[in-house]
Amino acid sequence: MTVKLGIIGGGVMGEALLSRLVAQQIYRHEEVLVSEPQPHRRSVLAQQYGVAVTADNRAAACATEVLLLAIKPQVFEAVAADISGTVAGLTGIEPPVLVSILAGTPLSKLQPAFPGWPVIRAMPNTPATVGAGITAIAPGTGVTPAHLEQAGRILQSVGEVVEVPESLIDAVTGLSGSGPGYVAIVIEALTDGGVCAGLPRAIAAKLALQTVLGTAELLRDSGMHPAELKDKVTSPGGTTIAGIAQLERAGLRSALIEAVRAASQRSKELGS
Repeated sequence: MTVKLGIIGGGVMGEALLSRLVAQQIYRHEEVLVSEPQPHRRSVLAQQYGVAVTADNRAAACATEVLLLAIKPQVFEAVAADISGTVAGLTGIEPPVLVSILAGTPLSKLQPAFPGWPVIRAMPNTPATVGAGITAIAPGTGVTPAHLEQAGRILQSVGEVVEVPESLIDAVTGLSGSGPGYVAIVIEALTDGGVCAGLPRAIAAKLALQTVLGTAELLRDSGMHPAELKDKVTSPGGTTIAGIAQLERAGLRSALIEAVRAASQRSKELGS
């Protein structure tokens, strides 16, 4: 069977994509080859998903449809050098679409390493590991709508996909890439607030988590603007407006805005 999908890197995000691609039958297990340097991880992936595994990055780079780069950014130069011969050897053959999920690695580094390949830079977030993520994709030179559709089909297996120009990837990183950390702090703080008000921690944690989850689902399903929902649950002289007034005094809104700005700036620094 021809290898249609090559994956270089069998870590958390690589496995997240692999597991859903196989489960949703977007690719059959015999059509996938995963390159992973650690023998233990190779064994786990082969046993769990029934895919072929290898320690040879060049073998994965010979995929006919898509090559997914799911490695740490600091090893990109070494991996690119390792498969450079394979890349050059594909002259005259239509190369696969390269989808890179490397943080802080711009198209200006990716495209020269894969000359003539359609290259798409992607920024997923950690909820992708449970199929609830969102990924922003930025197409490189020569990427066609068909290439984007192919990449989107893969990335939609772990959540939603939006297309942005690469100039906005740092902003995406600051918002959705780093955002799960901000939300986790909010949930933790709500839990501590419940404990402070007298609730047992286990109950407070369950209430906080479900409140955030339920509110997000309500906003998504109803299409309601967050401000509209806030107004709906805020009665004159009631408990919610008392809590919101305290949040405004504490600067929660501006703190979150500045968190996104700071993370976006740091992403720019790491990619320069």
